[in-house]
Amino acid sequence: MPRIVRNARVVWEGNVARGGGSITAASGAFSELPYTLATRIGAPEGKTSPEELLAAAHGGCLTMSLASELTSAGTPPGRLEVSCTIVMDEVEGQGHQIVGSEVEAVVAVDGLDEAQLRSVVEKADGGCPFSALLRRAGAQVNVSARLA
Repeated sequence: MPRIVRNARVVWEGNVARGGGSITAASGAFSELPYTLATRIGAPEGKTSPEELLAAAHGGCLTMSLASELTSAGTPPGRLEVSCTIVMDEVEGQGHQIVGSEVEAVVAVDGLDEAQLRSVVEKADGGCPFSALLRRAGAQVNVSARLA
């Protein structure tokens, strides 16, 4: 696989408590996604957060890894529905840290039983760069899957 480089631009105005910002993908895939401290730690109110973007990134990466592993096993998926929840919490002496990622997949695939699914999911998790990154950072990563 070639080296992959992607870019996003972030603009912030004001102090952290009352200010706000936006995040734009250089690719044009999304533009000026708003975020604030209040919506990061409280109700989202239609705004995003770095944690939500990380959840999307980890979920997207794991989904592609799972599709690849299923295809390699001779059982390409019909449909994958994956959700990812990132957890940030206060860690004593370290401030707020990403402490966990919970990934749940519902897999629609022919010719696969639960034991085979567990094996494929384990391989997919092992091959997912975001799972590896989060684990190296000390976060607990849990990946589960069930057949549709």
